[in-house]
Amino acid sequence: MTTIHITENIPAGSALCCASLPAFARSSLNRCNLPAVILGGHTYQQYPVPLAIDCVGELHANFFRALAAIETSDERAVHFRQYMCSAFLLGKSSEAGFAPDKKDDIRGDKSDYLRLLRGWMFSADSIEGAVMKRWVESRFGLLTLNHRGLLEGVNSAVYQRYQSDYVRGLYNSNALESQLDLLYSYCQYELQRQWPARTHWRLYRGVNHINEHNRLADMGDGQQLLLLNNLSSFSGDRDASDTFGDVILEVCVPVTKLLFFPELLTGVLKGEREFMVIGGVYQVSILR
Repeated sequence: MTTIHITENIPAGSALCCASLPAFARSSLNRCNLPAVILGGHTYQQYPVPLAIDCVGELHANFFRALAAIETSDERAVHFRQYMCSAFLLGKSSEAGFAPDKKDDIRGDKSDYLRLLRGWMFSADSIEGAVMKRWVESRFGLLTLNHRGLLEGVNSAVYQRYQSDYVRGLYNSNALESQLDLLYSYCQYELQRQWPARTHWRLYRGVNHINEHNRLADMGDGQQLLLLNNLSSFSGDRDASDTFGDVILEVCVPVTKLLFFPELLTGVLKGEREFMVIGGVYQVSILR
């Protein structure tokens, strides 16, 4: 992975050359219907099209057909949770073939998509956060840029720690990445079902040290092109974001780049109001 260079004093009008996803932030391989260089670029933010992870719709076709007959989002959420339990034998360790690792006492069978979400919402730099960022790399080809520090290269201590967190989180677990595949696909189904005409969501993120972020171009009028980490938390409430940094990023996020929104699993993650946003190049407003 290439070291990320922060560009200072970028002249206005240079946005066209920076609108594409930089090579150091993408992989040539992914598991969805668009390459990373396209879905991670500024043009995609402006003109999004649906993203589909390979084979999820086919593997879970009966599940999505069943959703079509359920009228309310709360009932669909219950059906989703029940389906996840049956499809991945959640809570049925012996049936899934698990045996505890007696040497390390690692109980990977206790990990599931809900634990990943809770771990992320506690800290994006957690072990669960590493698993989710690595999932974004695999499915969308957007490389992780930051995890407990800037990932400056595969031989750096920070990168090795990121890999260690990912392996620890995935070890002896039950198809965690496939669970995230279905979570993303269900999220996209609900967004289209509840807001079929909506293409973007205006979201906010409080940050510190804005000069340390990956600013690719100055577009004038307080607008900049920023390269975001491959997975980030945002809020729909500007005032709430103000408590997390001295600068607020205001971003119009394509709904196709949402992995999770607050009402997706009503009653499961109480009190959490986060949107989980898949990264890439974004035009943002810098609010102070």
